Amino acid sequence: MSDFLQLERRGPIAILTMDRQESLNAIGTHEDCQNIIATFERIRDNRGISAVILTGKGKAFSAGGNLKGMKDRTGIGVLDQPDSTRSNYREGVQAVIRAMMDCEVPMIAAINGHAIGLGCDLACTADIRIAGESAQFACSFIKVGIVPGDGGAWLLQKVLGYPRAAELFLTGDRFDAKYAKEIGLVNDVVPDDELLDRAIAMAERITCNPPRALRLTKRLLREAQHGRLSDILELSAAYQAIIHETADNREAINAFVEKRKPVFTGD
Repeated sequence: MSDFLQLERRGPIAILTMDRQESLNAIGTHEDCQNIIATFERIRDNRGISAVILTGKGKAFSAGGNLKGMKDRTGIGVLDQPDSTRSNYREGVQAVIRAMMDCEVPMIAAINGHAIGLGCDLACTADIRIAGESAQFACSFIKVGIVPGDGGAWLLQKVLGYPRAAELFLTGDRFDAKYAKEIGLVNDVVPDDELLDRAIAMAERITCNPPRALRLTKRLLREAQHGRLSDILELSAAYQAIIHETADNREAINAFVEKRKPVFTGD
């Protein structure tokens, strides 16, 4: 099994670090993909985790896919013929995006350095994005003559809307963290040496809340991205009925009435 993702626990926070500095944290193999998928499945199933921070080691968040593998027709991209390539995308990077999007735990991307192509799309799976001042972005698939095969055409539109996503994908232009904040791709830009601390501080603001309510709130937000209002109202009522029966809901109400800090257990 690949060790592409390094996992560190800080109480209810899981810090995931992409660790392939020699390739700027590009995802190069199916073993890397399986490692990412398995890690997010572990996080999903661990009720002690209430927030995830995704970042990269070294000077890049992720440079995306491995162009050498593309040239050699090996790895996670193009193979010997179209049907094989189609399956390769489905079982590799598309499965990674599905696993990350299906994770109910709130996720923060702490974007250090380059977030290019697939790397930018990985950041878009997060709920909140914070960039270091030196971060650089590009939706640059067009620059190597391909389309965003990882689902980025859907992801970026959900973040920025169609016109801005179209501009970024059709030009493939590179842009800096300041512009990323201006267009709404990132929530905030901070000094590079403060990036992880700021991401942890944001995670702590999240994890002080009831764990089960956090997961259902994220799920509701995700469903609302593409659901009809009538469907979301029904789902909201169902989730609310579940949450009202939790011990943490009762604790939150009691603490508010008693004017004290609540103590949540996840029950």
